[in-house]
Amino acid sequence: MVVPIQQITIVGTGLIGGSLALALRQSGFAGIIVGCDKRSVLETATERKAIDHGETNLERAVVGSDVIVFATPVGTILSQFEAIAPTLPPTTLVTDTGSTKQKLVERARMVFGNEARKRVLPGHPMAGKEFSGVEHADADLFQGAVWLITPIAANQQHTPLQEEFLELLSKLGARIIELDPERHDLLCAWISHLPQMISTALTSVLHEELGDDEIVMQVGGRALREMTRIGHSPYSMWRDIALTNSENIEDVMLQFEQQMTHLRENLKGPGLREMFESANRFGRKS
Repeated sequence: MVVPIQQITIVGTGLIGGSLALALRQSGFAGIIVGCDKRSVLETATERKAIDHGETNLERAVVGSDVIVFATPVGTILSQFEAIAPTLPPTTLVTDTGSTKQKLVERARMVFGNEARKRVLPGHPMAGKEFSGVEHADADLFQGAVWLITPIAANQQHTPLQEEFLELLSKLGARIIELDPERHDLLCAWISHLPQMISTALTSVLHEELGDDEIVMQVGGRALREMTRIGHSPYSMWRDIALTNSENIEDVMLQFEQQMTHLRENLKGPGLREMFESANRFGRKS
């Protein structure tokens, strides 16, 4: 008989980690939730009743936990995982919320060898906000959102503990989709990382050319707000994503640049209509 998950440590109790903690509580998780972060962050997380208690020390934070969720920026996830993983008991499940997956899979195989598929279950919730921090954490953040899982081994059978953790995620309202790590990183380069870079570039050039004139946003309206919203995302998170998925991001950005060049060259030509027609077909079932 499998003992239910009794304690979860969330390393990084900011927006995603804090939202996960709040969502677990809201969904009825009765176990202990331990937060690991800076003292000031832990104080806020405790005030919001997201965690039962907090630890600034990673080694102390993971003691006694059945599941450890790394919810820090990708680069920090990799270094924290490598530091703590060798000391963990074999019954502890490690997972994460990072936006890139191949590097973590490589580290997991390096540390755990053939046991990596049982001990590590990489994950990536496709949810978030343009503002970071536990003060913006939301118990409903994952409602209806896809939570991507990238198993270490292809077609692997989940362990009972992995199955139980996935059931907890489903109770949060998340939809579980499994992907190969390599496909995950390429797909996310297109649907997440490229849109962020486009928004960042647009927002940056608007600031450089038009400054902080309030009338810009008033005149721009909804379209401008939607296009620039994620342009306010934190560099600290996206720096690590760019570093760990640079090849894919460079490739998709190059293809986008070529498309922009084609569009610019066809502002008075037939290519403009063709591109609008192509764009209007995206996402439509018929």
